[in-house]
Amino acid sequence: MPFIPHTEADIAAMLESIGAPKLDALFDEIPPDLACGGLAGVPEGLSEMAVTRLAHGRAARDGFYSCFLGAGAYEHHIPAAVWQIVTRGEFYSAYTPYQAEASQGTLQLLYEFQTMMASLTGLDVSNASLYDGASALAEAVLMAVRASKAGARRVLMPATVHPRYRAVVEATVKSQGIELVCVPYDPASGVIDLEALEALAGTPAAALVIPQPNFFGALEPVDMLTDWAHAHGMLAIAVTNPLSLALLKAPGQWGGGNAGRSSLTPSPSPEGRGELRAPLRGGEVVGADICVGDGQPLGVPLSSGGPYFGFMTSRQSLVRQMPGRIVGRTVDLDGKPGFALTLQAREQHIRRSKATSNICTNQGLLVTAATIHMSLLGPEGLRQVALASHANTRALLDKLLSVAGVEQVFKGPFFHEAVIRVNSPVPDVLRALRAQSILGGLDLGRDYPELAGCILICATETKIEADLEQYRQQLDRILSRRREAPPCAYK
Repeated sequence: MPFIPHTEADIAAMLESIGAPKLDALFDEIPPDLACGGLAGVPEGLSEMAVTRLAHGRAARDGFYSCFLGAGAYEHHIPAAVWQIVTRGEFYSAYTPYQAEASQGTLQLLYEFQTMMASLTGLDVSNASLYDGASALAEAVLMAVRASKAGARRVLMPATVHPRYRAVVEATVKSQGIELVCVPYDPASGVIDLEALEALAGTPAAALVIPQPNFFGALEPVDMLTDWAHAHGMLAIAVTNPLSLALLKAPGQWGGGNAGRSSLTPSPSPEGRGELRAPLRGGEVVGADICVGDGQPLGVPLSSGGPYFGFMTSRQSLVRQMPGRIVGRTVDLDGKPGFALTLQAREQHIRRSKATSNICTNQGLLVTAATIHMSLLGPEGLRQVALASHANTRALLDKLLSVAGVEQVFKGPFFHEAVIRVNSPVPDVLRALRAQSILGGLDLGRDYPELAGCILICATETKIEADLEQYRQQLDRILSRRREAPPCAYK
């Protein structure tokens, strides 16, 4: 709780110094009929001890749950050092560096963040962040349309992209004459339906969005999809979980094995689900053109849904189409290293008609946490977290599939999420699990009616064997009620 040091005598002295008779005089430009008067709905103030007790009581009502719910926000271990450093005054109170020369510490941190994200995604440049993964994808779509040489105003948007991301993109572009063409998924594998995508080959489009892993946790054939997009004059927009890139091929290295391929007929070669492929055209790798995602897995707590931050990287050729800011490293007149805002393609810095976006800030505090988190873990630490998350999800899936009435929906490789089907109404199952302090996953039927009865489950490195076994036992107990109930008990 902040401490306010001003006494009545202090306030009186300050008012006397500026010649104001009372505090209300500082707001005398507000018409009396607009003044709200008292705050009848606000109770009298409590003592610090009483407020602390009230806060603890309300926090306890939230309970403590074993979380197997992913779907874009993940429970990961965050080293205590991360937020201990982030909440230092130098970082906690810093904001957008409008006077860059006076904000060298902030600029250096953003530069380090950009460097890490560019390295992680295998692309040339990174901006200083965006609001979240969904808005980052919307900005990537706008970038692709602006960069389209053919002036195409269509973007191919797979159904395997996060439903909330698709909704945000639709809300962003629907009034700008941009059409989102839905690409269905294969019901057997849970990845983009290649035949359905092939049928769209004659549709002029600015870009193909490629999620990896996709919303179902499945790994898409990214090499084939990237080459297909480029062969048809489209940009390839990657939507990734940054943690998965500690294991999987970086988007900047996607493709290259099917140069000029205009057909999606599967070839006997690997399909880019994590292995490094040979580069194309004498050493030049033709990969994704833009990569976006949500940085929440990198040291940002769940925090009841946010705030999180979005990241964006791209090829150098698209750098002037990027929204927000880009920090660069330079030297001063004395040759000493320093940092500057290299590009600021927003309306506050350039003519509004030339601005690429109305993005007005970067998520500085969350980016600070991510930068410190990645610095502490390093490449090998991120890899170990990703491996442990994948291993725990495989173990959880194996346990749950041993329960009668549970089956796996999609066959194929996945990262740390998978889809199961249960033979009981999903809302009832999840409600019963929650009563046992288990957040059992996401009801996919809400966004995909054809997947009614299916649950998206997730496990991260925070889970131990006892957690997985508790989930199995409780799910078995819940579903056993259906097995033991008379046939007429369920419809």
